[in-house]
Amino acid sequence: MSNANAIEYQEHGKVEGEILVALARDRSAPARRALVEAVTEIPEAADEGTSQRERKLMFDILRRLIHEAEMVVRRTISVRLSEMDDAPRDLVRVLANDKIEIAYPILTKSGALEDDDLAEVIEHRTFEHQLAVAIRSNIGETVTDALVDTGDKNVIKCLLQNTTSEISRATMEYLVEQSEREDIFREPLVRREDLGKDLAERMFLWVSRSLREVIVQDWDLDERTVERLITDAGKRSWKNTDTAEERMSKAQSLAESLDEQGLLSQESMMRILRNGDVALFIAMFSRFTKLDDSFVKRILFDPGGRALAAACISTEIDEESFRLIYGFARKARPSANKGRRDYQEALYYYAQTPTDAANDIVKRWRQHPDPTGMWDLGIAQ
Repeated sequence: MSNANAIEYQEHGKVEGEILVALARDRSAPARRALVEAVTEIPEAADEGTSQRERKLMFDILRRLIHEAEMVVRRTISVRLSEMDDAPRDLVRVLANDKIEIAYPILTKSGALEDDDLAEVIEHRTFEHQLAVAIRSNIGETVTDALVDTGDKNVIKCLLQNTTSEISRATMEYLVEQSEREDIFREPLVRREDLGKDLAERMFLWVSRSLREVIVQDWDLDERTVERLITDAGKRSWKNTDTAEERMSKAQSLAESLDEQGLLSQESMMRILRNGDVALFIAMFSRFTKLDDSFVKRILFDPGGRALAAACISTEIDEESFRLIYGFARKARPSANKGRRDYQEALYYYAQTPTDAANDIVKRWRQHPDPTGMWDLGIAQ
């Protein structure tokens, strides 16, 4: 019986309903091969002017097959139906919710699925199903919102990399805010044409130097805007140092490693500071001056700059570098503490404080990192 069914199909070389159903029930190897071959030819038959009655019969047969046939046959049906935009919605919905090996062609290509169908798959099926939808071309806002609602970073990254996807303004704003914490979102966001100039400028505050260059180039930012954004980025970095405990811990480990390799120097610290990595700079400066991290932060935020001047003089940090460090620190303080007089006084302290006096002060800080009246330095009065 099984061999007869297979031979009959091979002899006729066409799709016939009774033969297909018989082959689906037949578990022999010849029948399996014949069934796969028959299913493969179905869309071709549909494109050759089949009548509505024949088309309905064909789809009815396929409905029976997807419940009775083995995985290899269901996979073949899925591949063929994914190429037919007029395939019955109920049929492709069943395939879209099947195992990912079967669902993948339908989820990535089928024009018969609607947004609600895709959103349902995203909500109820697996991570692999979600990824398949995320790479689908021209998905709309309903679907992209559902993908973002999964909260899965890899799914969202895949969505962002799909430049044909439509993302609503509200969702884009949300993802931009999330990118401050989730660096996996940054590059695909920056490279999207629909990001928006205002959102690109917002991301400038926390993305890497290379991505800042992409933003400047893609959005044709003028020099004045870039200068403002760099200043704002500096302010934000300094203000966030107190809450970035995990980042600070990693920075301390890196600073220790640099020191052990003989790579901790004034030049390397200034390079790190110019790149905007404040946490690493603080860790390096702390190790360079042999002062506690929390104490270093207090030095940096001293409005008068005397403590910073003493630390720099004692460790032979030159005046140009002192100006850079103090300048970055000033940007993070309230405007009332950023007057020109403060800046001039800080330079005066640096210029007038003797090295021996600075050494004595820093030595005392190392022994007693938080003494009462620590800012009453008694130098360069």
